[in-house]
Amino acid sequence: MRRSLIFVLAVACGLTVANLYYSQPLLDLIAGTFGVSQGAATIVVTLTQAGYAAGLLLLLPLGDLVENRKLTTRLLLGTASALLLAALAPTYTVFLVVAVLIGVTSVVAQILVPLAAHLAPPAQRGALVGQVMSGLILGILLARTVSSLVAELWGWRAIYFVSAALMVGLAVVLRRMLPERSPSHAAGYGSLLRSVATLAREEPALRRRALTQATMFGAFTAFWTAIGYELIDEHGFSQAQVGVFALIGAGGALAAPVAGKIADRGHGRLASGGALTLASLMAVTAAVGHRSVVVLAIAGVLLDFAVQSHQVMSQHEIYALRGDARARINTVFMTTVFAGGAVASALTGALHHRFGWTGACLLAAVLPALGLAVWAAGLRRRPTPDEAEPQPTLARPS
Repeated sequence: MRRSLIFVLAVACGLTVANLYYSQPLLDLIAGTFGVSQGAATIVVTLTQAGYAAGLLLLLPLGDLVENRKLTTRLLLGTASALLLAALAPTYTVFLVVAVLIGVTSVVAQILVPLAAHLAPPAQRGALVGQVMSGLILGILLARTVSSLVAELWGWRAIYFVSAALMVGLAVVLRRMLPERSPSHAAGYGSLLRSVATLAREEPALRRRALTQATMFGAFTAFWTAIGYELIDEHGFSQAQVGVFALIGAGGALAAPVAGKIADRGHGRLASGGALTLASLMAVTAAVGHRSVVVLAIAGVLLDFAVQSHQVMSQHEIYALRGDARARINTVFMTTVFAGGAVASALTGALHHRFGWTGACLLAAVLPALGLAVWAAGLRRRPTPDEAEPQPTLARPS
């Protein structure tokens, strides 16, 4: 794991996952272009995340079957094509269909994260995966800022043209830098998908981590889907100001390496409960203090910090379950997470339409509370040796 490769993997994860979030602060502009309501525009977020969940379920397992470098570059070219179609979409219906395709093909980040875990030394796996995840998290958090600023300058379609070009460039760079990795699974695609279900059935720790992170991501989705409406309608923000506000979420990227080190030291399970509690409290804070932009900013950065910390600690635990099936393990985990996000975005549109910002925040508070109940039930259950959290390995300083 050369430093240059870690950097490239982090950048690649950030740029590819950002495609899922460019539309969030642009919903007002998209609604105006196609003549639809705010509630109808929210469907863009729902369908993109639903497409991503489908891609995770159907394409991500290929990371345990197809040579990883070849799979990654081909998917990037598919993403570039979908982004170009989005930029040129003549009607809202076409744009919605393409939003699904963007989601389906943007699973490259989730192929690269298990690849990083595969390449990393066991004693440093949490820290190195955390570094790669910090790039992915920055992509998630900065996507809204970048798309807002680009839309302010050149219109909302421009970000899709820009991202399409970036995907082609990434394909070239990764083709040159990634090592070849041919997985050992050779029984075929059907067998591969069946084994995904088997993993979900046989690994209770994987089920618990997937469910709790789904609640966290649902809270994240509810907050950031509705915050643009709140800032524009109640605080008079421009599109550029919404983008600047979204920068505060970048502080959440600091969570990834910190959470990775906590997990390496064997404290990830207990710290996860604190992250779930913090997320729920920040959603309540955002509802109560919504008249202050400062309070909204503090709530946003701490919510993001909690969500990203929980994800890194979850991935540290599940990647240690079966080293030969990390892509399929990630399939179960991330499909559950993004299915939760898709459901949350749909509920956010309905609740915001009826109850405004308070309704979105209530959803964002309740979801991590449900996750906390799942976490507590897991603590009460004595883990088997296979489920036990990996203990840290002491390495001699180099």
